Amino acid sequence: MRQLVIETATAACSVALFEDGELVAETHEEVGRGHAERLIPMIGALPDKGRADAILVDCGPGSFTGVRVGLAAARGLGLGWKVPVFGFSSLALIAAGADWGDEATLAVAINGGHGQLFVQRFERAPMRQASDLASLVPAEAAVQIRDPLVIGNGAALLVAARGSGEARDAAARAHVALTIPTTLRELPPTPIYGRAPDAKPMP
Repeated sequence: MRQLVIETATAACSVALFEDGELVAETHEEVGRGHAERLIPMIGALPDKGRADAILVDCGPGSFTGVRVGLAAARGLGLGWKVPVFGFSSLALIAAGADWGDEATLAVAINGGHGQLFVQRFERAPMRQASDLASLVPAEAAVQIRDPLVIGNGAALLVAARGSGEARDAAARAHVALTIPTTLRELPPTPIYGRAPDAKPMP
């Protein structure tokens, strides 16, 4: 049983290939932009060009373009290989890869653009969502998110607005995807944008 994991929703372009739950190969690059140009070559460089029996893809939230790039690739490969495609959240991926220390809960905060943060709380044992995903300005997030440990590239902003707590930067890495609980990594492969699109329809 081979599983291909694709992560392009954040600043990273990250892929990993597993066989029977064991990591076979991975590539992780902090690209910022340019996911569309890097993703397919990265998959092609994996053993057997990444061919798998199932595909897991980061559905967001994060970069609108990055989310679409990853989902388009996953759906296209799934159709071509005739294999199922499952989704997971970028915030759950970051939480799954975190060093929780002695904390029973933590919050993930990543930059959401337009001065907002995508934030969500998680419980540790077993790992599960402790709050709904929200898109908030740091001042609002500081009121709602009180966990001592906050991780992600927006953690420092949240902790600064709150005036207390520990902030740790953390990236979304494809190779930790299988540590996400099954219920959180078998979502429909559809975008999780976190907020309404920036573009508005013409009246």
